[in-house]
Amino acid sequence: MNAPTHLLQVRGVSKNLGGRAILRDVSIIVDPGDLKVLIGPSGAGKSTFLQCINRLITPDEGEILLNGAPIDGRDTGELCRLRQEVGMIFQDFNLFDHLTAEANVALALRKVRRLSSADAAQRARRELERVGLAGRENLYPAQLSGGQKQRVAIARALAMDPKVLLLDEPTSALDPELVGEVLAVIRDLASGGMPMIMATHQMDFARSLATEILFMEAGRIIEQGSPAELLAPGANTRTQDFCGRLLASESGAAGE
Repeated sequence: MNAPTHLLQVRGVSKNLGGRAILRDVSIIVDPGDLKVLIGPSGAGKSTFLQCINRLITPDEGEILLNGAPIDGRDTGELCRLRQEVGMIFQDFNLFDHLTAEANVALALRKVRRLSSADAAQRARRELERVGLAGRENLYPAQLSGGQKQRVAIARALAMDPKVLLLDEPTSALDPELVGEVLAVIRDLASGGMPMIMATHQMDFARSLATEILFMEAGRIIEQGSPAELLAPGANTRTQDFCGRLLASESGAAGE
């Protein structure tokens, strides 16, 4: 009997940087409709893991499979296909400061998808409208708030029609009052069935929308399960302990 084919499968990824083990045999499976949330302390390896999935960092060991087919990281064509089908949203937006919002979104459509300038611009405007930025197409990043810049970055990823989105702490660089507008876009994507892996400390968001939480520490996934399993009253999980200390820290900071 054939094994099931998963949308995205990451098997046994390990990575050493500077002589230190950053990731140790980390695996994950993503299927349609999944929202996998990575949580854990700083330095746990969450960002490195996401970048290894997209081959922005080359794993020392392990493999990435799309629809059951392994990606050969040495093949430029396969890397290009991987990065088109697995979109990446960064903490710090990674926009081109000299390009307008529309031009930031249209760039890859022209260079990678080979759309005409007119078609790329039309698709860019459509994706900007999708994330609530209609009317801001001609603004430059310096003229946008942090939340708006992150929404441009999301629009840029969506314009490539990805099968999966990777989100690396997408609200961590934002002022607290701007977090909600970005989470609202991600919530809409989740409601529409977009498969995602998201590293975040937004625990209310994770509790309400995650199909699975994966707790990372010292380069490993040490706990995984549904929010109901890991965050239930009296669960006594490492995840629950971490979230409790995170909440206490935030409450203390708010009271200062």
